[in-house]
Amino acid sequence: MMDIAHTWTERLGDEDLEFARQFIMASGSLKEMASRYGVSYPTIRLRLDRLIQKIESVREDDDAFVSLVKGMAIDDRMDFETARQIIDAHRQLMGEKEG
Repeated sequence: MMDIAHTWTERLGDEDLEFARQFIMASGSLKEMASRYGVSYPTIRLRLDRLIQKIESVREDDDAFVSLVKGMAIDDRMDFETARQIIDAHRQLMGEKEG
């Protein structure tokens, strides 16, 4: 179980890790987080939802490339359909190389 925890934290950027730290320091209060960051409650809620998506998207069998593509989709730097196609193609290529 320790390996999974270590993996998801490694794949988060410094900003996301700092946000998580601040969230813990604010005892999970979204209202407090909004005040700390000087933004609205819905903005903090959206940021937290995206962080949750990132954490949930990390699977044990994902390699660094797949995690990168998933993170780009979650961060709206790529649409989800494109990300899915790239990941599927990558997994196919990797399967061919292993087999």
